[in-house]
Amino acid sequence: MYIVRFMVLSTVLLSTLFAYPSISDAVKEKKLYPMGKKIYEKKCKHIDTDKFATYEELQNYTSKSGVCSPLKEKYKEALDIYLWDVVKTHKGKKVYPKLTVTKKDKCPVCGMFLYHYPTWVSRITYPNDETYSFDGVKDMMRFYFNNEENIVHIFVQDYYTQKTLEARDSYFVLGSDVYGPMGVELIPFSTKEKADKFSLDHKGLKVVKFQDIKPEDVYEKQ
Repeated sequence: MYIVRFMVLSTVLLSTLFAYPSISDAVKEKKLYPMGKKIYEKKCKHIDTDKFATYEELQNYTSKSGVCSPLKEKYKEALDIYLWDVVKTHKGKKVYPKLTVTKKDKCPVCGMFLYHYPTWVSRITYPNDETYSFDGVKDMMRFYFNNEENIVHIFVQDYYTQKTLEARDSYFVLGSDVYGPMGVELIPFSTKEKADKFSLDHKGLKVVKFQDIKPEDVYEKQ
């Protein structure tokens, strides 16, 4: 009886020891992911994260395989969380929260209430949580060209999936036959392949990366 109890208690303790830690997304984004990335690049050999079905398997591997140099516990935790959350789960791509707005939020460019058009919402963030949301990429870019300094993030939504994208890593179709809340829009996509196909299907004029969007693309009469 005592042996059974001991085995059960040991199993519980081990599962607690190797369980994925309860840590806020803010702490992971600002501290653990950057720390884990640096440790992985400097202290470890290549790790194929696809072969691990659970977080516990990954932890055991980085602890016992010798693939990484010996690490203090806090550095080991940062490494494991980075490998599981970023390298494995998202293949190195950052995942951003869904863009949501309230019934009071208005576009600072045109004054439109944003909740009427949630799938078109885009956003610019600055330090100290200063945030501006827009009814589409076109109005966002009109704001951007006059307020380019100290931007933290520029968020848009993939037209097909509605996943939040960092605009500076995205592709945009200009001049298509798909209209947004303010008429002709700049339509965002996560990949050039998606953008090219949409452009072909919807008579787009061109596909550009964020840095190639010109003021005339958003200020000309449309």
